[in-house]
Amino acid sequence: MYVLLLSVGVCLPLLFVRRLPLTMAILSAIVATAGTGYDIHWPGRLVAAAGFCLAAYHRPRLTPVAVASLTWTFVFGLLAGSPTGVIPATDVVIMGVAPIAVGYGVRLQRELARLRIAEHRAQLARDVHDSVGHHLTAIKMQAAAAQRVPATAARALSTITELSATALSEVRDFVRDVRMDIPDLAERLAGPDRRITTSGSTAGLPPAVGQAAYRIVQEALTNAVRHSDATRIDVRLRQERETLTVSVADNGTAASFVEGNGIRGIRERVDLLGGNIHIGPTGGGWKVEASLPVRR
Repeated sequence: MYVLLLSVGVCLPLLFVRRLPLTMAILSAIVATAGTGYDIHWPGRLVAAAGFCLAAYHRPRLTPVAVASLTWTFVFGLLAGSPTGVIPATDVVIMGVAPIAVGYGVRLQRELARLRIAEHRAQLARDVHDSVGHHLTAIKMQAAAAQRVPATAARALSTITELSATALSEVRDFVRDVRMDIPDLAERLAGPDRRITTSGSTAGLPPAVGQAAYRIVQEALTNAVRHSDATRIDVRLRQERETLTVSVADNGTAASFVEGNGIRGIRERVDLLGGNIHIGPTGGGWKVEASLPVRR
């Protein structure tokens, strides 16, 4: 009966280890120590070690858990005794160190998984913003052109239909790489009073680098159209050795610059790839220039 009560006493605290991880692990260890000399001896050690493993998993601070586990290991070893009077190193590792390492390692894996999910969501949010924002800007321009010049209304409506269909397709299918056609992107935003030239392409680049370059160009062109009076915009992609340089320069005058979600998204993309970016005025306009490392 006594052994049964001890067994229950060792296991019961683990039911509450999620709420009070270190406290319950210590309580389980104390009961296991009290069972020294009974049939619960080895099972009690394993359950107590499992308690410290769970404490390392649930408790953010590792040091108190490790200190408590090692202290209990030495106390238990002294009470249980050994033929040589010395606590074996294997006991210290198995009971005091290994449970903490396992629990902490599993917790790190869980946190890394959460981080990957958060990064994926942030990436998806940037993609939606970049794509939808660009298409809405182009649709607005086409609608305005149709109002100013009624004769072009039919062509403008046709373009709006195409843009809407493209936007819907991209939003529905962001798990696949978007079509990174920069000349087509420039053509959508060009107009009778705005000339956009392009050189270079994303062909042959790693998908992450190609998509980042496309989004940088897309956001820079959208901002130039929305917030400046630029009549000429030059887009250049140049690859030298293992670096891709993306440059979007215009001759407009941006009265004030406010860094919104789009620009922040560009900076985040560049940072994730380990590149650098400069955004600001030049001698005769505004320029966005990013350097992206190309790792195949």
